[in-house]
Amino acid sequence: MKVNVGDIELFVQEDGDPQGPPVVFSNSLGTDLRLWDKVIPLLPEGLRLIRYDMRGHGRSDVPEPPYHMGQLVTDAERLMEALGVEEACFVGLSIGGMIAQGLAVKRLDLVRAVVLSNTAYKFGTAAMWQERIDAINAAGSIEPLADSVMERWFSAPFRAGPELQFWRDMLTGQKVAGYCGCAAAIAGTDLYTPTSGLRLPALGIAGDADGSSPPDLVRETVELIPGARFHLIRGAGHLPCVEKPQEYADTLTAFLQETGHV
Repeated sequence: MKVNVGDIELFVQEDGDPQGPPVVFSNSLGTDLRLWDKVIPLLPEGLRLIRYDMRGHGRSDVPEPPYHMGQLVTDAERLMEALGVEEACFVGLSIGGMIAQGLAVKRLDLVRAVVLSNTAYKFGTAAMWQERIDAINAAGSIEPLADSVMERWFSAPFRAGPELQFWRDMLTGQKVAGYCGCAAAIAGTDLYTPTSGLRLPALGIAGDADGSSPPDLVRETVELIPGARFHLIRGAGHLPCVEKPQEYADTLTAFLQETGHV
């Protein structure tokens, strides 16, 4: 279904118990909410599982770029308000993890715990992101970057398998404006100071073959939050929920249990 969040509509999918404790999932740059397809069925019953396509991605609206991280955070905030969601565990992967950090800083009433998966307080440099945006705009397509992105996203064994094409097609199928808009949001974001002020249960998840957010960067980010836990998934890249869904679900479930969310 589509939910109005003010200036745009976001596509949302809900699973589980509508009355259960909420878990909100926010996906990575270049993917849509199908990112979580393998994990959702492995989570405990009784949870309200909410996932959405961020602006510019999947079946959500695609406004003109550039976007700003504040807009992406506000989108998540307004979506949760529209759905009547409070005190959620917010699971964000990559740019979704940046949204998680920003939302927790802004609205602790909405977020009682965060999972910062394959993410960082800062990704690369503004110049690096501008080069990527310029290359995509020049080609009018994400296609020229697709193979290098697949190398960063997945381990070598996964890339040799038949499933890779599905994820490559998902990436190249995103709207150029939406991808570049969110890339611009990442380019302008440094959350070191606000994230270091957070005080809530936090879990960091990393993949040892992640070429986009290496484990040390994920660990450094989550350790800005006192008492945070860190879990390394071996044999997985930037999207461990795809490569190792059972371990990912088990790790998330244990965190939900530890924090009293389930």
